[in-house]
Amino acid sequence: MAGDLEAPLRPKRKKVWVEYLVQFRWIIVIFVVLPISFTIYFLTYLGDIRSESKSFKRRQKEHDENVKKVVNRLKQRNPSKDGLVCTARKPYIAVGMRNVDYKRARHFEVDLSAFRNILEVDKERMIARCEPLVNMGQITRVTVPMNLSLAVVAELDDLTVGGLINGYGIEGSSHLYGLFYDTVVALEIVLADGRLVRATRDNEYSDLFYAVPWSQGTLGLLVAAEITLIPVKEYMKLTYEPVVGSLSYIAQAYADSFAPRDGDPSKIPDFVETMIYTPTEAVCMTGVYASKEEAKKKGNVINCVGWWFKPWFYQHAQKALKKGKFVEYIPTREYYHRHTRCLYWEGKLILPFADQWWFRWTLGWLMPPKVSLLKATQGEAIRKYYHDMHVIQDMLVPLYKVGPALEFVHREMEVYPIWLCPHLLFKAPMKTMINPEAGYEQEGRQGDTKDGQMFTDIGVYYAPGPVLRGEEFDGSEAVRRMEEWLIENHGFQPQYAVSELTEKNFWRMFDADLYEYCRKKYGAVGTFMSVYYKSKKGRKTEKEVREAEQAHLETAYAEAD
Repeated sequence: MAGDLEAPLRPKRKKVWVEYLVQFRWIIVIFVVLPISFTIYFLTYLGDIRSESKSFKRRQKEHDENVKKVVNRLKQRNPSKDGLVCTARKPYIAVGMRNVDYKRARHFEVDLSAFRNILEVDKERMIARCEPLVNMGQITRVTVPMNLSLAVVAELDDLTVGGLINGYGIEGSSHLYGLFYDTVVALEIVLADGRLVRATRDNEYSDLFYAVPWSQGTLGLLVAAEITLIPVKEYMKLTYEPVVGSLSYIAQAYADSFAPRDGDPSKIPDFVETMIYTPTEAVCMTGVYASKEEAKKKGNVINCVGWWFKPWFYQHAQKALKKGKFVEYIPTREYYHRHTRCLYWEGKLILPFADQWWFRWTLGWLMPPKVSLLKATQGEAIRKYYHDMHVIQDMLVPLYKVGPALEFVHREMEVYPIWLCPHLLFKAPMKTMINPEAGYEQEGRQGDTKDGQMFTDIGVYYAPGPVLRGEEFDGSEAVRRMEEWLIENHGFQPQYAVSELTEKNFWRMFDADLYEYCRKKYGAVGTFMSVYYKSKKGRKTEKEVREAEQAHLETAYAEAD
């Protein structure tokens, strides 16, 4: 059924020495990365438990003291002598696959490592107030036993509140609530001059509130955020529905799974995702919250997917292709983090046998390896190999363009499995860095609402088919073509990934107006690196950073004035 979607024939490539390092990297992962990862996870867990044992009043007092330290540190900076402001976090610690190259330049460090406390869970206002280094595993461990949850819980445990607000975060509930930052009520930010401000949708800092998403921490230092909570139940009732057909047929079945054509709101599930395993096979999953009483009724299947010995979630879901449609109940918190243990399916490349029953039962409790440690132990040669021979990208595209996008990915990259997750891109009172298509409301397309346009995250994470077959593949060129396709089709590329965008194309993809206005208004220029330069691939010297910032001042702002 792939028909004219057959990927182009490519010549065989000569095997290079670094491929042997990649092939046998599992030795380092098993004997070094996994034990250290487990130790770090355990110590972090103990730290979280210690934090949770403190009263909210004590946590707030420590928070205030730590904010003072940040303010004082910023005031110590001499703009003419010191580098641009960066957090003191090591370059490899970020969860994203893009190495933090901008920290190779001289910079002025501000330590935010103490900001990892949940400051308040307000059941009346339905708000969780968190510091930026609170991660998803930590917040769900506290809220889910209360039958509460963040409206959008990004899947991987290590993803932090600060990273999801300043960058990008999505989950299977985003077709209802939008991206992670759409669920934020207030931001507490230390500006370049040391002022602490609280930005909301409708106060005097509303422009800053709308400019922060996608800004990568280049407008100020986030020190706390208030995030919406929703009531949840103990289980997720999950329906697995197999789909067999062309990529365009799969795209339509995926849209139908959460956006009923008759618009009946009772048919819209609480959670949605689809996984495409081959160009002709996929499984659509829809979930609704269910009570403990319902889940434990006679005949219902309960599946605790979080146990270390269980099959990896994406492989478990794939069984629907053979056994047909089925339903099961998964404990809510385990469902939220269903992709953590195997890092979606990247774990299969890192440890080719880690999905086998004997490994899961004996060493599965050590999984997953920390992404930061994988990056720290890979070396420059392996890092370059992954840039050229591996794809870890997300494409955010309008729902009606999912079919063409899937066909593009097949032709250019031939990566499977593929992850599909919908999200509503809301209209904001002011234009942010990403916006719905102009005039989308008049089209009346499936999934769109008066409040926003329905988009989809197409997650492309794995080694491309040509690489697995030993053929030539130019990863950088494939990403360039993907980025051009996104620009032409009103799509977006999250900045955690390796980008090949030039500065001109970066600002063709994203809307610069509000961001640049706030950079100037709140003194970020000359203090924080611009978001393009922070996202740009490659080594940077302090001279490059300074010159780029100066050129930015002399052109963009001169024109604006």
